[in-house]
Amino acid sequence: MKRKYSYFDGQKQREREYSYIPVRYILAVLITLFEVLAVIGILVALCYYVPYFYLAAWATEIFCVIRIIASDDNPDYKVPWLLFVLIIPIAGFMLYFMFYSRKLQKRFVKRLDALKSQGYKQDDSELFSTLKKENPAVASQAKMLTGIGEAHLFTDTKQEYFPLGEDMHHRLIEDLETAEKFIYMEYFIIEEGKFWNSILEILRRKAAAGVEVKVLYDDIGCMMTLPGNYHKTLKSYGIEATPFSRLKGNADSEFNNRSHRKITVIDGKIGYTGGVNIADEYINEIVKYGHWKDTAIRLEGEAVRELTKLFLVDFGINVRKMPNIRDDLYPKTEIKEQGYVIPFGDGPHPLYNRRVGKSVIQNMLNSATRYMWMTTPYLIIDNDLCQSIENAALRGVDVRIVVPHIPDKKLVFGMTQSFYHRLMAAGVRIYEYEPGFIHAKSYLSDDNQAMIGTINLDYRSLVHHFENGVWMYGCESIKDLKADIEDILNKSIEVTNDMLKTNLLQRFSRAVVRIFAPML
Repeated sequence: MKRKYSYFDGQKQREREYSYIPVRYILAVLITLFEVLAVIGILVALCYYVPYFYLAAWATEIFCVIRIIASDDNPDYKVPWLLFVLIIPIAGFMLYFMFYSRKLQKRFVKRLDALKSQGYKQDDSELFSTLKKENPAVASQAKMLTGIGEAHLFTDTKQEYFPLGEDMHHRLIEDLETAEKFIYMEYFIIEEGKFWNSILEILRRKAAAGVEVKVLYDDIGCMMTLPGNYHKTLKSYGIEATPFSRLKGNADSEFNNRSHRKITVIDGKIGYTGGVNIADEYINEIVKYGHWKDTAIRLEGEAVRELTKLFLVDFGINVRKMPNIRDDLYPKTEIKEQGYVIPFGDGPHPLYNRRVGKSVIQNMLNSATRYMWMTTPYLIIDNDLCQSIENAALRGVDVRIVVPHIPDKKLVFGMTQSFYHRLMAAGVRIYEYEPGFIHAKSYLSDDNQAMIGTINLDYRSLVHHFENGVWMYGCESIKDLKADIEDILNKSIEVTNDMLKTNLLQRFSRAVVRIFAPML
């Protein structure tokens, strides 16, 4: 089903079609809602009609409260669940049992060990020894990242930084044309339009010529941008495709464990990642929220292996047949390049036992001595990360955060603004990107460390989603990132105390929403 809408592309008014939510998504949501209401209804009936059953319900509620308090979860996540369990009788603890855990589905877990064991092997000891001689503090950070992210340290990897999605688009098209063995693509959003159609035309030709082409897109991320059976369309072109975590209506974590990753791998030699999804607003072909500012990075060399591994794990846990993981998927390269690179992934337990992206950001904040600059579309953080940002500023580090001036979600932007006062009181400088919406997820400190990827400063990215990033030290592309952020700052409005004034209703609504933000 299609519906037309009008938009202004910066020059003239145009029309475009988009899909209504496919029927299967509506059914999945209704099935989930029915499950929840049925379980709660049965328990309420038992409490009402079965003598003393309410005592069991009361005991269960106490058990839930104790379990939440005793858990190792972030206190910011515990508080809203405690409120639910204590304030809403019966329904509160049933929702807790259904939705509190952010674990992967069993069908995912079964394949994880097999997929990981078939990945590439690498001994990092010599590289770590060299890095430790150059900078022991940075070497310890890299050691932690490779440990908790199950990643590897690389050198001899070229980087090319793209300050705009349209720059990435042009370079990506050139690289796709050179593919000889395989093309892997994983994106949170793919939308039919100039950007995707230009890629799809190449993918179809390459698949017909015998190149292995795999495409993975998030089922909920593409709910409004692709038909519900689009993977079948791609398969008719010879492209192996599947949605990530297909929505079926289970009352578990399938609504939360989404793939927010953006990865392209070409022949195992060239890799792309960053904030850019495959949709026309990301290359400013259409205008939705003013100028769309996004960034991406191209890797060429040894470090591409990790992007290949991340893709194959994600693809492998979403298809019926295990992918054939061959040695030629991880080719050796002869590139010589300065700097150290760690591509890494992040996601829910048990894929990752610690918050990888958050740890990278905190390490950069804690080690910064001169400055730490960050760009993010959303600023909804827990107390732990908020304190790390404040502590850096209080130590005299020049901490700056750039967020959009034209938001894509007003409620979320209100939550972002609710952090302004606290952070600014500690000396953090906050900017709003005046030309429009900044979607870039960039982190830069002291001219020598940077992280570019898909990780926003919000709960979805830091806790719930599958994410990925590239940490860099001593790389040439860091200079390009710094120059771009300086340009961003020149185009942005610095938030002042006069801009923080809000009325009582705004303050109350933001306070309530912030309580439940970790659950959203």
